[in-house]
Amino acid sequence: MADVNFTLVTEFILLGLTDHAELKVVLFLVFLLIYTVSLVGNLGMFLLIQITPKLQTPMYHFLSCLSLTDACYSSVFAPRMLLNFFVERETISFSACIVQYFSFVSLLTAEAFLLATMAYDRFMAIVNPLLYTVAMTRRVCVLVIASCVGGIINSLTHTIGLLKLSFCGPNVIRHFFCDLPPLLKLSCSDTSMNELLLLIFSGVIAVITFMTVVVSYIFIVAAILRIRSAAGRHKAFSTCASHLTVVTLLYGSVSFSYIQPSSQYSLEQEKVVSVFYTLVVPMLNPLIYSLRNKEVKDAVKRAKEMKHIPC
Repeated sequence: MADVNFTLVTEFILLGLTDHAELKVVLFLVFLLIYTVSLVGNLGMFLLIQITPKLQTPMYHFLSCLSLTDACYSSVFAPRMLLNFFVERETISFSACIVQYFSFVSLLTAEAFLLATMAYDRFMAIVNPLLYTVAMTRRVCVLVIASCVGGIINSLTHTIGLLKLSFCGPNVIRHFFCDLPPLLKLSCSDTSMNELLLLIFSGVIAVITFMTVVVSYIFIVAAILRIRSAAGRHKAFSTCASHLTVVTLLYGSVSFSYIQPSSQYSLEQEKVVSVFYTLVVPMLNPLIYSLRNKEVKDAVKRAKEMKHIPC
């Protein structure tokens, strides 16, 4: 008789970030501040781009999609994390855990693809400036949709694989959210295929997106070096600095977590890194783009001036 997968576990217990009661209030306040800044910053950036005619360009359309993705992405983790600081038993149902994991992977993957398309956008703007507006205006929607579809496909692959596993106890997740590695440790099924798929898909997506960024910037740097005036070179590079900073922060932290053998995986180490790429990076993205981008700062100033104009 063929083996049938079964799941006796109906809920999981999340251990969270700490079991020290004296730290929970402090951590609650810190993460509440981080989440508030992230939500206000990203939604504010999205709305600012939508209402500012000067920002209706392909580059800012990509940035608005990135901001909306970040707002949704941080919301996958923060509300439950904040609530769990004040409950004795931090539980999450099996179905809610699966939904959280699916949302997390699809949004994270979509963000990686969006950052790659933004590198391509900068390549077109600097290397082919005469064709930029016409070419990229036609491709914005296609590239954004492709990023979202890529995220969904990657997430479905791992989620379906997760649903095929059996969970018969224990049900304690040593993490603050439902991530694949700690879930695999709780399964009473053979998880070797899930681990292989995680390594392959994470590696392939990382290579594709990272190489897109690297190749784009090789051509960008070559084009910038051909610009004769120092002011021209500075202006060209300044449009790329924010994007490079965001790429470095996200790719560095995520790669550290996922592109490694399971034998070297440390849950305690993963918690610290996870806080960075799930909550801190989405908070930093709008700050990085607003502080380093003159057009965004000008748009913010105009919005403030309009707010004070009497009706």
